[in-house]
Amino acid sequence: MIRRIIIGGLALILAVVGGVLTFAYANGADQRAMAQMQPSQVLVVAQAIPAGTAAEAIGESLEVREIPSAAVVPGALTTIADLGGQVTTADLQPGEQLLASRFAAPEEAALSGAVEVPTGLHQLSLLLEPRRVLGGTLQPGDTVGVFVSQDGIGSHIVQHKVLVVDVVGGPTTVVDENGQEVEQGPAGDILVTLAVPAADAEELVFAAEYSRIYLSLEASDASEEGTRVVNPEVIFQ
Repeated sequence: MIRRIIIGGLALILAVVGGVLTFAYANGADQRAMAQMQPSQVLVVAQAIPAGTAAEAIGESLEVREIPSAAVVPGALTTIADLGGQVTTADLQPGEQLLASRFAAPEEAALSGAVEVPTGLHQLSLLLEPRRVLGGTLQPGDTVGVFVSQDGIGSHIVQHKVLVVDVVGGPTTVVDENGQEVEQGPAGDILVTLAVPAADAEELVFAAEYSRIYLSLEASDASEEGTRVVNPEVIFQ
């Protein structure tokens, strides 16, 4: 009888201790979760900022946002006071948290050099989905093939080795929670500026209005032979 009482008492004690430990763990987990949800203020890009922009000139293109602490990227800035004399090393897109790693002294900034545009050409910008421009990996100075696809007609490459003058909105480099730099895909459409003769500019404007455009990276020695209009009648031949 006494043995049963002792066993019952021990079981009761274990149950109480287990309950206390479970409560303490749950309470600690709640506190940790709440700590991660506590809002923190960070600077976020509100308007696109081109590469090479002085830190002193970006104030009007930024806004302060409150986001959960867990969502704050390591290196995110709350002020630009310490960036004096530095410039952006890449295009900054709306929605990005402002990171210290995106700035450097002008002489150290890895900025893309200006592309020299041959005289007599028109510069024309196209706003395209990332999948139509190699995921936004094009760089100023590249040359591209221009493909046009239209319902009921087909697809065809209409221009070869077109000079890329500028690209805005491509992949960006951010710092992850481990402090490592990682590349993020484009946040939206890509703005690609091309330099073309007037007749080609007319084709591009029409295609942008009434068709779909794809750009391919086309090397200077890429063959231009063997192309044709591809439609349902020929695609399986």
